[in-house]
Amino acid sequence: MPPRRGFLRRVADHILPGAPPPPDRTLGAHWRAEHTSFAVRAPEATSVLLCLFDGEAERRLPMTRSGEIWSLNVAGIAPFQRYGYRADGPYDPPAHRWFDPAKLLVDPYAVELDARFVYDAALGTRGIDTAHLVPKALVQPAMRRPPPPPPLFAPGGLVYELNVRSFTMRHPDVPIHQRGTIAALAHPSIVAHLKKLGVTAVELMPIVAWIDERHLPPLGLTNAWGYNPVAPMAIDPRLAPGGIEELRETVATLRTAGIGLILDLVFNHTGESDGGGPTLCLRGLDPASYAQAGDGSLINDAGTGNTLDFARPHVRELTLAALRHFALTGVEGFRFDLAPVLARGPGFDPAAPIFAAIAADPILSSRVMIAEPWDIGPGGYQLGKFPPNWLEWNDRFRDDVRRFWRGDGDAGALATRLAGSSDLFAGGSGTRSVNFVAAHDGFALADVASYAGRHNLANGENNRDGHAGEVCWNNGVEGPSDDPEVRRRRDADVRALLAILFAARGTPMLTAGDEFGRTQAGNNNAYAQDNEISWLDWENRDTDLEDYVARLSRFRRNGPLADQHWLQLADWRDMTDRPMTPDRWSGMGGFLLRLPDGEQLVYIRIDRGERRVTLARAAVLESRP
Repeated sequence: MPPRRGFLRRVADHILPGAPPPPDRTLGAHWRAEHTSFAVRAPEATSVLLCLFDGEAERRLPMTRSGEIWSLNVAGIAPFQRYGYRADGPYDPPAHRWFDPAKLLVDPYAVELDARFVYDAALGTRGIDTAHLVPKALVQPAMRRPPPPPPLFAPGGLVYELNVRSFTMRHPDVPIHQRGTIAALAHPSIVAHLKKLGVTAVELMPIVAWIDERHLPPLGLTNAWGYNPVAPMAIDPRLAPGGIEELRETVATLRTAGIGLILDLVFNHTGESDGGGPTLCLRGLDPASYAQAGDGSLINDAGTGNTLDFARPHVRELTLAALRHFALTGVEGFRFDLAPVLARGPGFDPAAPIFAAIAADPILSSRVMIAEPWDIGPGGYQLGKFPPNWLEWNDRFRDDVRRFWRGDGDAGALATRLAGSSDLFAGGSGTRSVNFVAAHDGFALADVASYAGRHNLANGENNRDGHAGEVCWNNGVEGPSDDPEVRRRRDADVRALLAILFAARGTPMLTAGDEFGRTQAGNNNAYAQDNEISWLDWENRDTDLEDYVARLSRFRRNGPLADQHWLQLADWRDMTDRPMTPDRWSGMGGFLLRLPDGEQLVYIRIDRGERRVTLARAAVLESRP
């Protein structure tokens, strides 16, 4: 891959010849005018080779050891030189040691790769050279990196979760060559759509380089979501052909429009999987980075074959370096997948070192932090247990709201969720709850009211994957229906769920496409569907529903619901407008909430019997179509 001259021209003013590496990046490759320094951690290796590539030709240079770090300075290196490592050492699979000098290894601190990862069985087979299979890291020029500006996003603003590829692959206004990339998010039509909805932060599903799980290629499938990363700082080339500068430019465009950008990052495991997985990076350099049980087996708290060990300082340092790297592009915050892993050592610790390190960091302490507060390990459900300045995904909100609307829930539980889930987020006058009624993981919102069970046969696992107990219903017909009454009820259900979402205290999160009726044909685990099952259908979207969501968003941000402290002023009433008492909550089919708004009152009426939610101020906003 030749140097990207266009990129160099765009950033020439930022290049610093001879600049030393930033203090947090002593590991990795650092270009200077006189030489490029390479450093990698491999404490159990007996030798490490730096591999420089010119086309298919490979030059191997022995590195020098100092403690746990192997390093080498090389003169005459140009920016965007392709490189990798080879490491030798103990090969003992039962002890989870897979050193193999035949394996080309990606630098864990790489910030750009020349190609995507593609799974091949040879990647996990000892003795087979993999230089032709493994992406090469690219040496980066030294760059000026000013401190990031303060975040635009604040708790209570609308978070819009999207998958970079699926979001624009079928958008008619986005040029074909740009579809499915980060740059497409800066297209004027995309920005206009986000502004119409009142989005304050876009949350991108994983963008760092990932690899398919090994069971997918034989099925003709690929990982569409990216929750199987290899290099935590390098953006997948499919999503950003322009590298980190493409992300930086998109962040700047969105910020100009008043929209922040949050990254969903995966630090709980890597795509090297279990004992039968590929050797690509940490597995071949520092396999002790993966947590092991007392019997020597790999701990699998992420359900992916391995779990990174955050009791080890170097794992935390790699994570912090990745966060700083992205923060310096202007990214406003981070959502952490299976976040309890970050605080395991091995049990979950609400005072874990990673939290203190983030809070003390001059760059990261100002960023927005959002936890997915569960994993599958022992004591893995930790909703409400993260630091007081972190937001948390609240699956209790999703389930209690859906269950109430389905008819088997409780009005008291719904009121608790509407009021900010004080039972989960105790203390303070605000709430840390990220509220959602649908997300990437699970049914699309339209499918919640159209399917009574999952339909995941396309995933190749005989419909065994995905959540089997998801709260959903089909309004009498499973899947698509031409019956006008069925369609009317489904539309009313979706609108009611959306109205409750926007009325609730906390931070609302909307998954891309749910505002215009996206469907995944009942697939509630579309992680392997990089195709029209998950690609948004822009040309056939429900614009009436989209306009309704835009009105909900305006209602929220232009009245007392925008104030996270409205609970202190709330007047709860029953359906006959009498003051609510504790005994009236049980079995109620709805309630009325009144809030002062200057000289007016804002009404929120939730009525399951009439299948509608009404928001009223000067104008009435009904959920019924």
